[in-house]
Amino acid sequence: MRNVQSKLSMLWIFYVLNIAYGDIGTLYYSVFINPTPLVHYTQVFLLGAAVLVEIPMVMILLSRMLNYRPNRFANIVVGVVLTGVELASLFVGTPTLAYAFIGVISVATSAYIVFYAWKWHPVSPAIG
Repeated sequence: MRNVQSKLSMLWIFYVLNIAYGDIGTLYYSVFINPTPLVHYTQVFLLGAAVLVEIPMVMILLSRMLNYRPNRFANIVVGVVLTGVELASLFVGTPTLAYAFIGVISVATSAYIVFYAWKWHPVSPAIG
């Protein structure tokens, strides 16, 4: 079980690093390169983005700490939700090529997390 938990945690770390870089690049592009973005960055918008990024960061810890059932359930539910959010973000306006590239990797990663957690079954203790 620990091996699956470690792999899920590692996948969440990879996911977080990808979305963080994508978001930083998008903010940089919006502020310095294209100062007339489609999205207006308000305090509420940035708070929502912070909450959205915090969710997979919490999953890094929960993937290591939770027991089998809640762990599997959380990875599936959060993975499905974040896959949907990331997919939707690719269709808001016209994403930069860099954001689209990172977005596709993020979608693939979160979808793989769902797949990996879905096929995760507890190991029966050895009899003998």
